[in-house]
Amino acid sequence: MSPTMIAPVVVEENNRYQKGVKHLCDNGLTKVPTKYIWPEPDRPIFTKSDKLTKPKQNLKLPIIDFAELLGPNRSHVLRTIAEACETYGFFQVVNHGMGGDVSRNMIEVCKKFFELPYEERSKYMTSDMSAPVRYGTSFNQNKDNVFCWRDFLKLYAHPLPDYLPYWPSSPSDFRSLAATYATETREMFEMMVKAIMESLEIDGDDNEAAKELKEGSQMVVVNCYPPCPEPELTLGMPPHSDYGFLTLLLQDDVEGLQILYRDEWVTIDPIPGSFVINVGDHLEIFSNGRYKSVLHRVLVNSTKPRISVASLHSFPLTSVVKPSPKLIDEHNQPQYMDTDFATFLQYISTREPKWKNFLESRKIHI
Repeated sequence: MSPTMIAPVVVEENNRYQKGVKHLCDNGLTKVPTKYIWPEPDRPIFTKSDKLTKPKQNLKLPIIDFAELLGPNRSHVLRTIAEACETYGFFQVVNHGMGGDVSRNMIEVCKKFFELPYEERSKYMTSDMSAPVRYGTSFNQNKDNVFCWRDFLKLYAHPLPDYLPYWPSSPSDFRSLAATYATETREMFEMMVKAIMESLEIDGDDNEAAKELKEGSQMVVVNCYPPCPEPELTLGMPPHSDYGFLTLLLQDDVEGLQILYRDEWVTIDPIPGSFVINVGDHLEIFSNGRYKSVLHRVLVNSTKPRISVASLHSFPLTSVVKPSPKLIDEHNQPQYMDTDFATFLQYISTREPKWKNFLESRKIHI
């Protein structure tokens, strides 16, 4: 085949992948396309029988009971939060006050969205990262050399009245259920901020950072991971850290989330009704490195679809993020440069985002 004949074929193939992995699967797929096959060192570790080689047991993250946080054991719970943020960068929250129907409804309506015809979902497909609603695929489909086995729906969510009219109108109850979910996760985030500040021994009564975070950004990201015919060859999401301050993750009952702990990838057990909360890059910077924004990734499987809903929270997009002045003294110099959202956008527009490259680029090397 001549080069002039190959070029249109390559373009057509790329266009097919840009439509997302759900579209591929809906049209029948028995093998993973080359576009999704990761280099061997980056793949999940499987045995010759194609079964995932797991640690002897999945990692059980520290569990924070919100009811305890609001009771007489608050100081003990705050110590547990501090230890979790320092050691794992992750913890799970139970008894968080969100009704089970709110979280269940959110998972179900998101499943229904991804079951809509491609033509309906594709209405929200755009490469504009500032769009109030963005449907897409992979991790960063405009930059990824190898694609991830993931489609997503990203919704800006604060201030909610500004963005709600742009959210999908189908399924018919999507906006109302997702708005309730976004509102309640925001309330949970504000309670977590108070606890995080206290755990860092930062006075909550005179805390400009807490006030900024109360007015800060919120993005709800719905992730869809269809069953994969060859899960040993690909990833649902590559190793990465989260850009913001805190991420609140709701999962269905299908495992897939892994974190890098002591240089090994370990799977997190989903606890029904719980939220997984993780430290983002902004909190690592704000805590001057005390709390860790930890690498995590997502595995896929051959039998079950997986849905997760991440609520990413941080400072307003116009804010400058820097180590808290209350954590800096002659013995603790700033470990990170000041940063803002514009710097982040510029960074990811020029390279393929992976690992903790952006955070590493903000470190001060003395």
